[in-house]
Amino acid sequence: MISRFTSLILWIAASLALAAPIAAQTRPVASAPNYAKMVTITPKGAFVLGNPRAKVRLVEYLSYTCSHCAHFAEEAYGPLKRDYIAKGLVALELRNLIRDQFDLTAALLARCGGPSRVFSLTEDMLARQEVWVAEGQVVVIRQEAQWKSMPMVRQLQTLAKGSGLLQMAQARGVAPAQANACLASDQMNKTLLAMTKDAVDNRNINATPSFLINDQPGPRSSTWEDLEAALRTALNAR
Repeated sequence: MISRFTSLILWIAASLALAAPIAAQTRPVASAPNYAKMVTITPKGAFVLGNPRAKVRLVEYLSYTCSHCAHFAEEAYGPLKRDYIAKGLVALELRNLIRDQFDLTAALLARCGGPSRVFSLTEDMLARQEVWVAEGQVVVIRQEAQWKSMPMVRQLQTLAKGSGLLQMAQARGVAPAQANACLASDQMNKTLLAMTKDAVDNRNINATPSFLINDQPGPRSSTWEDLEAALRTALNAR
């Protein structure tokens, strides 16, 4: 005779056996990663948005005071992220090519928030480029008498506050003290200047935006139509 305890054990075992296939069937399917939220940093300090193993690596040489860069960002970043980066097909690497103090100030603040903020801040700054550049020019004119005698760090911090760039960084979660520390950082300055020197001296790049696709020169045009055609060619290559 089977005891009540033994019967209970057999019933539990049978119930688990029946429940297992059901649990397997109802287990949620893991969703594909959204690579448009993945940011890594290269050994030389450039930020990369997207799948680190993407078939195509797109490098953009960027200046925050470049009107063509602002136009490209407005036209291209949306479809580039949606159709190529998010799907893991293309990774976008931003390299700075510093043109002036305004550009340097913006670049330091954009990088100050680290990987989680650099691309959103870049889009903010390019979208409002005309506004903060104009405000920055007013700051320099108003302080013309003492501007040249100011230490560089003081100039950058004054530009950041007076142009509205500091407020833009704060809106993305960068504290004022953190921002001022970044503007005064010798290491961050050296990283940006080394990136610029490499672009000009080793890559012969003297205009922004300029592009590399898998380490080869991209289209000279900065239109999204031409760049997308080049990306598709690279994706279809063996």
